[in-house]
Amino acid sequence: MAKSGEMTKRDDRLRRRNRLVLGSLFGLVAGMIGLTYASVPLYNLFCAVTGFGGTTQRAEQAASRVVERKVTIRFNADTNTALPWSFKPEQKELALKLGETGFAAYRAENRGAKPTVGTAVYNVSPDKAGIYFNKMQCFCFTEQILEPGQAVDMPVVFFVDPAMADDPNMDDVTTITLSYTFFRAKDSEARLAQHAVPPAPSGGTEASKQKAEPGATATN
Repeated sequence: MAKSGEMTKRDDRLRRRNRLVLGSLFGLVAGMIGLTYASVPLYNLFCAVTGFGGTTQRAEQAASRVVERKVTIRFNADTNTALPWSFKPEQKELALKLGETGFAAYRAENRGAKPTVGTAVYNVSPDKAGIYFNKMQCFCFTEQILEPGQAVDMPVVFFVDPAMADDPNMDDVTTITLSYTFFRAKDSEARLAQHAVPPAPSGGTEASKQKAEPGATATN
């Protein structure tokens, strides 16, 4: 009887340990799944805060001061092959003082036969300049819809933080390249469905013809 009782206790301890291990494994798997979903926004937040990978900053207003040191901003444009657009900067470069507001523009044209939605990714090089490059206005903040043959000028308003002049690590930076690449938006179909123009009401075409034809009169 004593031996049987000891075996029962041992079995109970084994079952409790197995449940603990199983629960830990489930917790680990759930944590890994949660981390996977959180990793993208956390990575984006990390890049935005640190300028990692040339990620630029976003500013609501212009710099509070301007310093004499100048930097040359060069502009680059690329388009993914899945998007039938031409896309290029309207200026090659621009020399600005640190803290001075800069205005630039890119031109995009839809050379396809259908409306398309594009979204732009961007960065600056060298990467370490990202923490100092601030955009106040940019077409890259929203997706862009272009009709077939439509061409638009897309503005960018920005400044380079004057604090860059106080960073010894940036002493060798005299040129910053701002690069954009346009891709076809992942939610293109949904965006185009929202953007679609509703069909003209019945009889609208005939009414238009009557207005266009000299001497035509409307009848009740």
